Amino acid sequence: MPFSKTPEIVDSHCHLDFPDFEGELNQVIARARIAGVTRLVTICTRLRNEPTVRAIAEAHPAVFYAAGTHPMSAAEEPMATVDQLVALAQHPKFVGIGETGLDYHYTAETKPAQQESLRLHITAAQETGLPLIIHARGADEDMAAILTETFRVRPYSCVMHCFSSSAELAKAALDLGFYLSMSGIAAFPRSEDLRKIFAAAPVDRILLETDSPYLAPPPHRGRRNEPAYTAYTARVGAGLFGLTEAEFAAQTTANFDRLFTRARLPDQAA
Repeated sequence: MPFSKTPEIVDSHCHLDFPDFEGELNQVIARARIAGVTRLVTICTRLRNEPTVRAIAEAHPAVFYAAGTHPMSAAEEPMATVDQLVALAQHPKFVGIGETGLDYHYTAETKPAQQESLRLHITAAQETGLPLIIHARGADEDMAAILTETFRVRPYSCVMHCFSSSAELAKAALDLGFYLSMSGIAAFPRSEDLRKIFAAAPVDRILLETDSPYLAPPPHRGRRNEPAYTAYTARVGAGLFGLTEAEFAAQTTANFDRLFTRARLPDQAA
């Protein structure tokens, strides 16, 4: 049975396979439904875990999935291949490539492996037409350069997941037609500069996510995050753009549908 269509909030990035949700997945998804979260995208960060993540998506109509190698794991996991990612993309509930990207905050010593992995994922996004899901931390200059260079060779779609980087990287991404995803970080009291970046962006390029089990927004900060809490971030986002919560939910859902074209419930199929 499809989730309620009101207020049509989507959690575009969560990690339902993580141990934090073990034994509680049905309840977590039920609470999301009650909070108005109509669809969820659960992200596989190590390709060896893809069967587990896929099974979650297959078991729950409102859950879709994406897969890739997280940049912090790029040097310790087998390097993904384009053919491998393209093959995974044949599954009907597979909706995006990644998360991939660059993280120099914790793993700067693996820059070459991260950049190689990122470029392979970009090629897979170009070949499949599915959106790229980017993690960027402490690597703004290299990230902007690689995204811009590869996009000019062959355009692709992309979301800057859990965006919390600089205004310069936001502009580079938006100039390429990419999307910025708003997580619970945007609701933190000390995130005023980040809120200004989001408020300056076109509202039709904003997505919502939790990145759960991490980054719970107030009033749950410091505890386990879960998809239901997307609603708290949506409330903050609505205020930034001068919209009602229903208007912002509808806009971000329309944005999600435009980017993640495969993530359709049965009654939404064309």
